[in-house]
Amino acid sequence: MKEFFITGTDTDAGKTHVTSLLLKLLAQHKKQAIGFKPLASGCEMAFDQLVNADALILMESATVSAKYDIINPFAFAPAIAPHIAAEQAGVTITADKLSSAYKNVKQQGADYILTEGAGGWALPISNTDYLYNWVKTEQLPVILVVGMKLGCLNHALLTAAHMQSMGINCIGWIANQVDPNIDEYQANLDSLKLRLPFPILAISPYSEQTPKLQIYKTLLENFALNT
Repeated sequence: MKEFFITGTDTDAGKTHVTSLLLKLLAQHKKQAIGFKPLASGCEMAFDQLVNADALILMESATVSAKYDIINPFAFAPAIAPHIAAEQAGVTITADKLSSAYKNVKQQGADYILTEGAGGWALPISNTDYLYNWVKTEQLPVILVVGMKLGCLNHALLTAAHMQSMGINCIGWIANQVDPNIDEYQANLDSLKLRLPFPILAISPYSEQTPKLQIYKTLLENFALNT
């Protein structure tokens, strides 16, 4: 089983968009893949339960089906930081609870599990813990989604530096052009290629048509899709 954690430079970097494209890539290669969205806020009531639009997108893109509660075990209505929403709902999020939920995902029979984080890399899950500690405990290889917009250089480099300080296995980064009007897009892309300590895996250009992913060989190698 291959497992990956997809994080972003900030809240609107496009983690769901990229994770969905990666799941579809695996589907094209006839792989059994599932998405996991452990924490989600900004949920709405549907079918007598809180559901999150991003989690539903992952479910639609996956080739392995599972109940909603398996895909998104912690769902909160307010569109605020999950740990604050959890506190308001009287729910305690712990690394052990996340690991227990992750075990349920592993039991669904997928060959690939793509876990999408919430917000950016330094996401609190309580007043004393962060989601990245759970990622390290589970030893998940990380893919960093860089939202290509003003400020992306600072966000990406700070995130990468923190990952390195923790000894996180970041296998690479994906450039997601969230702003169609970003000035000097190519220059920013080149700057990131030069400065980030991880290889680029893919580029998702801005498109109002069918989303596409320009794939680099490194991504295929990490996903074992090059054979």
